[in-house]
This record gives sequence, structure tokens and C-alpha cells, in this order.
Amino acid sequence: MPTAQIKNAEPSNVITPAKIDWQMDDTGNMVPVSGEFEDVYFSHADGLAESRHVFLAHNQLPERLANLAPKQCFTIAELGFGTGLNLLATWQLWRQLRETHPQLATAKLHFITTEKFPIPLADLTQILALWGQRAPELTEIIELFLSAYPPLIAGCHRLHFFNDNLTVDIWLGDAAISLAKLALDTSTKPAPYIDAWFLDGFAPSCNSTLWAENIFAQIQRLSRSKTTAATYSCAGIVKRALQNCGFEIKKVKGFGRKREMLTAVMADKVYSNDSDSSSTLSSAHNHIVVIGAGVSGLLTAWSLANRGIIVTLLDKSAPLAGASGNPRALLAPKMTPIHHVDEHLHTIGYLYSSRLYRKLNDKAAKQNTAPVLELTGALDLLIKANIGTEQILDYPDDMATTLSLAQAKETTGLKDQDLSENLYLPQSGLVNPQALKNIILTHPLIHFQQLEVSSINEMESHVCIEGSNHEKGTMTISADNVVICAAYESHQLDKRIFDCRKIRGQLSWFIPSAAQWAKLPKLPLKYGGYCTSFSGQAGDSKLNEVVEGEQYLLLGASFVRNDTDTDIRNEEHQISREKLVTAIPEMESVIPTDTSLWQGRAGIRTQTPDYHPMVGQLVGSKRIWTMSAMGAKGYALAPICAETLVDMMLGSFAPLSAAMLARLSPNRTRLQTPLN
Repeated sequence: MPTAQIKNAEPSNVITPAKIDWQMDDTGNMVPVSGEFEDVYFSHADGLAESRHVFLAHNQLPERLANLAPKQCFTIAELGFGTGLNLLATWQLWRQLRETHPQLATAKLHFITTEKFPIPLADLTQILALWGQRAPELTEIIELFLSAYPPLIAGCHRLHFFNDNLTVDIWLGDAAISLAKLALDTSTKPAPYIDAWFLDGFAPSCNSTLWAENIFAQIQRLSRSKTTAATYSCAGIVKRALQNCGFEIKKVKGFGRKREMLTAVMADKVYSNDSDSSSTLSSAHNHIVVIGAGVSGLLTAWSLANRGIIVTLLDKSAPLAGASGNPRALLAPKMTPIHHVDEHLHTIGYLYSSRLYRKLNDKAAKQNTAPVLELTGALDLLIKANIGTEQILDYPDDMATTLSLAQAKETTGLKDQDLSENLYLPQSGLVNPQALKNIILTHPLIHFQQLEVSSINEMESHVCIEGSNHEKGTMTISADNVVICAAYESHQLDKRIFDCRKIRGQLSWFIPSAAQWAKLPKLPLKYGGYCTSFSGQAGDSKLNEVVEGEQYLLLGASFVRNDTDTDIRNEEHQISREKLVTAIPEMESVIPTDTSLWQGRAGIRTQTPDYHPMVGQLVGSKRIWTMSAMGAKGYALAPICAETLVDMMLGSFAPLSAAMLARLSPNRTRLQTPLN
């Protein structure tokens, strides 16, 4: 499945969707053709058979995948994604092998693919429907893939298929730039690398940029000895490029009427950093302790457990006892102009979190528990925003759009508010922290333990965590690694972690009367603060004073620097009310002035000077890591940051760029100067 790359089209971080034409093949079937390059997306004879012949068989995938050890990860990289047929063929093979090879139950497959001109969902659905008819064995995975297909914006989109132990990273944008963003820190052990390459761009005569020198430089950088590559092309430019970057090439029988194709293996002598295989989970990661059971700790535990690692999750009191335990969290990003989107953590985190929480909704449904994410949509009134309505038009409508004045009034129910400037986020919604916690703590490899940690001691072979438990007294826990996710208290546990700014935030909620309810906004609104209605669910009362089935209005939050008290203050209820009625004056007569009966929860947000979280290994340490300082965006940022941290720990490629990893490093220059 080829990709299209055109020089001097849009900037590399602005995505232009593929234009699909259709033509009849020799057998009378309609097949998709690239409108840019007038080349077919797959073989007229049998595209699926060609994928299996060229990329699966000639990367020896049936044998190599079948021989993976438990917990081992195999990484495939593809140029370019096209219709996704190579992914589907690989996925189906992986499923077949896992059915017949029990040791693959905990093995992982990581599929990284690039595409500059991705096919719009409607066209892709039509194309893959044809394959569902021709190859019924693909029907189920086609449905799973289409349901996870991301909006067409630049950057990395990580898709999880947990039941198959499959992770798919789709990097949208110029292939050379995308490959260059894959972080390869050879100073860490294990370091990531690609096991097999699918070189599947359009023919060099049609699209030379996917066969350019800068592409092969990246292929060489990301490979090591025994890395394989396969391509249908035998063009001289391809043969010479593979040889120049260290591959030993071989011509073999091509598919169908194609006489020849190329296979290649990276020679032993070329790659100097061939230490222990990065794909094998070393004994240094059998048991990991995560300190702090807020949203950061919970998501870190979840990502680790999904790689087959036993996790002990510690907290001085209980899960979600701190700032993460609000009744609901609004999942809605702070948008940026689209030219910056591929390096904008808020957007990347929002899209990943939304996909993850929707997947967890499926688990919640099977357990007959409250959903993790209630998809409500949200409207940003653009009172405090980095983007205007003209810039919003650059985004795909399924991610962000601007409603007409009439639509905005109908959607919100507001009558007097000036809604001519607005940002509508159709994929936004309300996260239920209690429901998320329940799903995560039911994972069989995650074990929660109440412990107030007093010391962390790193040894050559392990880490020793000491603390006290209110029932058992002093306790000592040994682990292979430890991740500190203790918000502003992280600095107290290890002085190498930056002593962050502490910001108290109080959220308020109350039960409106029937008359008030009729005039309240119909969906969540952002206006500097935010407000939303929500319905009490089973389990809410374990965290907050919320009654199941009751209807509430939630609003806030306050913002008080250098205050770590968590008492509920009536004056901060009033501040949140004032913020709402100032932004939306017609709420003045709706929101009660007497806030004495309102409920509330105060938490302490942790913020760095550059507003980025801290994610990574502590300087001078081999076994101590941190993930902290999510500010007020924990439910949007923690899932992608947790994935990134675990990839760094295990020697896998992260879904964030090397530049972003540098901005998240707990040892970055911006964090060398203490706050005043």
C-alpha cells in the first residue's frame, strides 16, 4: 500500500488527504488509484497475496514471529501506509500465530507506519469493504481498525488493540521527517530498533522522495544487525541505497507477473551498538513499583501491566485521594494553530486519551460498570484561547470545528450569549475518575498497597522502598525499578526531581432546581474556567459527596498559588461562580448566590516553569524514573506520557518525537534553576 509524497505541496506538518480515483482492473473489479500519481494502491491481481508474498514471507515473519519469547516485542516499520493492507495482513498472521503458539500470549507486536497523504475515513471504509468481501478473514480486524482510525492531522497517532497485544503507531506527515522524530537513545539499554522494514512507497519512477537518500539514512539509523527489509522494487536507485546503508541485498522471485523483488539484511559489521536485543524484555523489568496512585500513577501502572510487568502501586492513603479524584474531568484540549499540532502535547495527548478511554468503555460495559468517558462534545467560547475561528477551519471537522451562531445557540441552549466566536470539539467528554480507577485496578498484574514511603534506595541490582503502613507498620519492598508519580511530593522522595510550583484548585458542584436546570448549558462549556452538568454514577460516593442518579452542575476551578491546604472554602465557590457569570452573564439569574450548601474538592496541581510535565529517568540513576507535573491536564496528558515513559523503560519507540522527549526530560535545562 503506497504513500504519496509531493515536494513543495503543504508544509510538512499540514496534512493533505489523498485523492482517490477508481478504475477497473483486468478482472472487471474496481480498484483505488492515487489521484496524485495515477498509480494503483495494490496489485490488480491480488493485493493481499502480494502483501503476504513481498512483506510477510520475505521478511520471514511467519518464522520470526513464531519464535518470539514471552514478553518479547517485535517492531515493524512501514513506508507508507496507503490502504492499510500490509497492516491487516500482518495482523491476521499475528492472530493465527498466537492461536497456535502459547508463548506468544505475552509477546508484543509494534507496527510503525508513515503516510503523508492519508486516505479519508469514508474512502478507506469503501476500499476496505472490498477486502472484507474478498477476504472474509479480515472482516473483524477491518472493523476494529476503522473504529480506531485517527483524524488526519500531523504527528503520531498510537492505536492499541489490547486483545491482540498489537500497538500501531501511524505517523502522518513527510516520511523522512517522521522517521527522524523516532527517538533512538543508544546510551540507554536496551535501545530500540526496527526488526523488519516494509518499503512500500509508489514506484521510484512515480514518487522518488520515498526512495531518497534522507529516507535511507533514517533506515540505517533505526536498524541494527539482522534487521531485514523487503520491497517489490528492483530499481537501481533502491538497490544502491540499501547497499550504501549497510544492507546485503538479494533478488528473489516477485509476485505475479513481476519477475523480481528485493530482500535485504543488515550486515553484522555495520551496526556497532549491537548489545542485548532491545526486543527482549530483560529481567530488570519483572516487577516495578509506582509511587502515587493519582491519574499519573494509575496510567503508568496500566501501561506497564499491559506489557506483562507486575506492578505494585503505592499511595500514602488511597487511589485518587489527591488532586485526581474530582467527580468528573473535562477532556477538552487547549488548541493550537495546525502548523504546530504535530509537536503540541495537549493535542497529541487529547487524541490518544480519547481513543484509550473509549476502548476502556468497552471493558466497563462488559463489567456492567459506569463508562470511563461520556462523549458529550464541548464548546469553547474562546475567551482564553491560542486559536481563532479562521484557524479552527484548518482542522478536520471530526476533531474541531466552528458552529454557526444558530447552531451554537441550539447546541448550548444559551439565548443571550454572543456565540459568534466558538470552538466545537465533538470528541470531547467527561472522564469519570472512579470508573477509570476501577478498570485499571482490576488488571491482574496491578496490586495496590497503602504505604507512606519514607526512603528509596537504589542498588546495583534492585531498588529498595521503605515506608509505613497503618496496619502493618514499617515495610520494605524490593523492585527492579521505581516510578515516582507523587505530584508535588515527588521532590520530597527524590531531590533530583524539580520542586514544582504548587497551585491549589477547588472544584464546586451543586444540585440545581428544576427551574435552574432548564436554563443551564446543555453541554460542557470552556470560558477560562469550565462548567458541565453530570449525573451521579454508582461508585461516585467512594470519592466525593455525590448521589447516584442525582443531577449536578460542576464548575471551577479556583487557582491559588503556593497553597497546599485542601480544605473546602466558600469564598472559592464564589470565585468559580463569579468566573462563570462574568463569562456568561445570563447565568447570573440561574446560578444561586448562596453557595453554602455546595459541595467541593480541593487538590494541589503541580506545575513546572515551562508548563510541560516531567517524564523520564532521573539523572545519575538506572532504576528510578518519574512522571509528574501534569498541571490541570492530567486526564489528557497522563495516558500518552505513561506510554512514552514505559517505552523508554523497555527500549521501544515512543509515540512522541525526540524533540518532545527532550522537552519532557526531568533533567532539562529549564529545571536547573529553583523557583523563587
